[in-house]
Amino acid sequence: MNQFKPTSLYVGDLDINMTDTQLYELFNQVGQVISVRICRDLSTQRSLGYGFVNYSNPQDAAKAMEMLDSTPVNGKSIRVKYSHRDPNFPKSRTANLFVRNLDKSIDNKALHDTFSSFGSIVSCKVVTDSNGQSKCYGFVQFDNDESAQSAIDKLNGMVINNRQLYVAHALRK
Repeated sequence: MNQFKPTSLYVGDLDINMTDTQLYELFNQVGQVISVRICRDLSTQRSLGYGFVNYSNPQDAAKAMEMLDSTPVNGKSIRVKYSHRDPNFPKSRTANLFVRNLDKSIDNKALHDTFSSFGSIVSCKVVTDSNGQSKCYGFVQFDNDESAQSAIDKLNGMVINNRQLYVAHALRK
């Protein structure tokens, strides 16, 4: 049995002007941060819009994920989840869902709240344009296939904010 306790977080949807120092200061308010890194294009050094934060203990990492996920930073809601660098971590193709016909008012938190009753969510994102406006679709990834199938069974065809949702397994391109 794996006793690994995660201390590393993935932080996505970062404003491209955010610095490592700003990321450190934001996350260090929650607990002792060991390191941060915003990922950058090798040739231009321009931010790729995501990074990693490493804590000294798993309790701080869990607290940061709970407190800071979907927090607006520089006008963009950031996504915070555990970083799974283990190649043995299950990457189910069927637990990842595509959700279409979302109302423009649905953001990452609302999408997460809608799907969270079906199981543990690994990742959740509403796709937005360059101005941060919803493109009315998104993705939800569960930690297991059963939760994903249950969400499809219950939410596909459901009407939310006068829009009928389409929920299905996400297909890889």
